[in-house]
Amino acid sequence: MREYIEWFNQVLTVAIQLYFHQESEYKQLKDVYPPRNGWMEAVTGQTATNFEERIVIMLALMPHICPQILDIFFVQNKNFDRQYTEFGGWKGLSHGGFLPTGETASFILAGEDVEKRKEVIHMFSKSHWFYGKNILRLEGAGEGEPLLSSQLRVSEEFLSRVQLDVEYKPDYTTGFPAKRITTELDWEDMVLDYQVTTELEEINTWISSGKIIMEDWGLSRILKAGYRSLFYGPPGTGKTLAATLLGKKNNMDVYRIDLSMIVSKYIGETEKNLAKVFDLAENRNWILFFDEADALFGKRTSTNTSNDRHANQEVAYLLQRIEDFPGIVILATNLRSNIDEAFSRRFQSVIYFPMPTEELRAEIWRKMLKGWPEDVDEDLITMAARTELSGGSIANVVRRCALATVNQKNQSLDKLILKNALQKEKLK
Repeated sequence: MREYIEWFNQVLTVAIQLYFHQESEYKQLKDVYPPRNGWMEAVTGQTATNFEERIVIMLALMPHICPQILDIFFVQNKNFDRQYTEFGGWKGLSHGGFLPTGETASFILAGEDVEKRKEVIHMFSKSHWFYGKNILRLEGAGEGEPLLSSQLRVSEEFLSRVQLDVEYKPDYTTGFPAKRITTELDWEDMVLDYQVTTELEEINTWISSGKIIMEDWGLSRILKAGYRSLFYGPPGTGKTLAATLLGKKNNMDVYRIDLSMIVSKYIGETEKNLAKVFDLAENRNWILFFDEADALFGKRTSTNTSNDRHANQEVAYLLQRIEDFPGIVILATNLRSNIDEAFSRRFQSVIYFPMPTEELRAEIWRKMLKGWPEDVDEDLITMAARTELSGGSIANVVRRCALATVNQKNQSLDKLILKNALQKEKLK
């Protein structure tokens, strides 16, 4: 990285010299050859980066890794007693240095050449790999202001690779309304109805063989990329666990988006919040798990008012992004009735998670109690399984039993403790 910083510093010096017709040992900027040490390719994951792209990347990185290099842009235009407009730049709230904008990049690469300026603008389009690989983008221009007046910002993901040399795993913030979910359980620990397990295996097959089906079999001509599934059923029946284990089994991160938390009363805000998630996940091997889908789907109504139109617009936006997402998307809802046929057709599978049968409940009890300090009597498990509870509720009962048992300084599961815990859970 040090070689690239030194190179970029020289690039800036030459750009200033050429623009102001000062003496320079270089006739053109491209004569300042970049290092050939492979660092740029390593941090961007892009096998071929051109001269201009390397300059823009280094310009965007400078405030974070060597801000003083950009102090050259603080030079005043003596004719107007202010900074040069063509330099662009922002002033931060706490950062005292120069924050580059698209104008700064255009000045370095294009100078007064209008045609080259168009090429610079193209680098900030959604079709460029800067956007696709979440390297950098322009953000923050006021309404009606020039695109290049926007601040040049590197993504947190890219900055993490450059500064810390670690893979970036975002966590929930107001700017990224999704949270990575994990589990200590394994696929074999999941107890589900045979039909549910069979349908989940179809998703596993798509993850492992979807590329073959789409590319080698030529089905990409008629099928959309990605796989979309709808999970529905009562709370606690394993929807979230199934999504998490699909990720774990296939070495994929799972990000949960609680739609009830990001649906906004402000027009356009829900779409904006969802866009942040989809844009970051676009080219990553993630499973997106949208929980509490009722919050959005339940708002679909006849368009009698502007609020109704706004609600339907939010649903349409989410469904469009889901359809266009090239990875795995899972939506979860408690009630199938909230999802009409028009929605159902968008999904490759619709999986119902029922309340477990008595036989399955017994199996859940056995798995949850297998680590108990003393072996649990099978008669107690049989008794507990007669009470209709979801897997999530059974976990609550096990926790209550454990607390009561340890409080009595005991290690064996007492029948009375179990009965009391079951009764309290049923009364909730």
